[in-house]
Amino acid sequence: MSYIEEILDLVKRRNPAEYEFHQAVDEVLQSLEPVMEKHPEYREARILERLVEPERVLMFRVPWLSDKGDFEVNRGFRIQFNSAIGPYKGGLRFHPTVNLGIMKFLAFEQIFKNSLTTLAMGGGKGGSDFDPKGKSNNEVMRFCQSFMTELCRHIGPDTDVPAGDIGVGAREIGFMYGQYKRIMNEFTGVLTGKALRWGGSLIRPEATGYGCVYLAQEMLKTRKETFEGKVCVVSGSGNVAQYTVKKLLELGAKPVTLSDSNGFVYDSKGIDLKKLEFAMELKNIRRGRIKEYADKFGAEYHDGKRPWSIPCKAAFPSATQNEIDEKDAETLVKNGCTVVGEGANMPTTPEGIDVFLKANILYGPGKAANAGGVATSGLEMSQNAMRLSWPAEEVDKRLKQIMVSIHDAAAKAAADYGFPGNYVMGANIAGFVKVAEAMMDQGHV
Repeated sequence: MSYIEEILDLVKRRNPAEYEFHQAVDEVLQSLEPVMEKHPEYREARILERLVEPERVLMFRVPWLSDKGDFEVNRGFRIQFNSAIGPYKGGLRFHPTVNLGIMKFLAFEQIFKNSLTTLAMGGGKGGSDFDPKGKSNNEVMRFCQSFMTELCRHIGPDTDVPAGDIGVGAREIGFMYGQYKRIMNEFTGVLTGKALRWGGSLIRPEATGYGCVYLAQEMLKTRKETFEGKVCVVSGSGNVAQYTVKKLLELGAKPVTLSDSNGFVYDSKGIDLKKLEFAMELKNIRRGRIKEYADKFGAEYHDGKRPWSIPCKAAFPSATQNEIDEKDAETLVKNGCTVVGEGANMPTTPEGIDVFLKANILYGPGKAANAGGVATSGLEMSQNAMRLSWPAEEVDKRLKQIMVSIHDAAAKAAADYGFPGNYVMGANIAGFVKVAEAMMDQGHV
């Protein structure tokens, strides 16, 4: 049994039934064989054994009162995984599927994503199995206040700075920040994704989608191509998908799909800015289902399906983990897809990734492609620390610079270790080496 296999076996024995976490660790560690051969000092210092074990795991109950006067109880999490290069940083997810294994997978991924941004941020993630859908504003507020009452003692601007994720938008961030301020009696940059009028950053809602497209644009440049005229399929219909579509339109592409948990719409004429505005109002304000888009514009609606059967040149999975399996990946490649940018976290299964790599398509893994969101959260932290607010053009410029740096670091690491053009290997290695060196510098902590 190789050293990497020993670590994977250790992870599975210590963390039974946490399959998403196993998958995330396996995906990263399989890329590190050449690194461990080149740096035996990492093995001597037990870097991998330390890396796969969170520094701190927080689980707590979240009691709250419904509008009917009934007591409800949810479970809260915060995984503070690695702080070698900065305070823990990562979003909070409110969704019924949230469990310990998913939180650990997301926090583990966050370590390398944050490392790639070039900013001083460690890896963390958190959330709850609470579902904001169908709840009144007052119910969401009471839940958020109860959640933060426990979480506040474990976070801080130099300790752990959560952000939003699935189910946690500006409303939820506002309710949690108000409770933090009330309890701690301080106004600090302890959460990102705040409203602009009280410490938020311009471009933050757009950042993950924009960043994903920026990285894909850099990958295309290596083959002297652009997005002009390319048909693109996008999954999801939240922030990431919306602003992926918007940036694709700016670059001359033709996005044709959006989806939600019920199904997807295919608009063969293309989703233009006017249609996108309708989709944003539908999902952000009315919180309706994407089928209404099909009804409004005469597009096709595919109930209970994902959009990967639609022929395209570029695909942007922007919904959730494991939404592209081996068969979906084969279909995309067969139908002419040449570039994939992952707007979601780990949206492609290991078998699907193998299909993309064997087909030699431009595949940008999530820890690189969707790092724009956390990068802009880091820029929000900087603005909060200086009590400044940068104009949108400044934030967007810095975001693009960061995404170009991520692309170049991943491409260089892949080439240096004998895997030119393999952005999976490159992103994993580049993200890991920075964290490993910091852990070495700081001793056995």
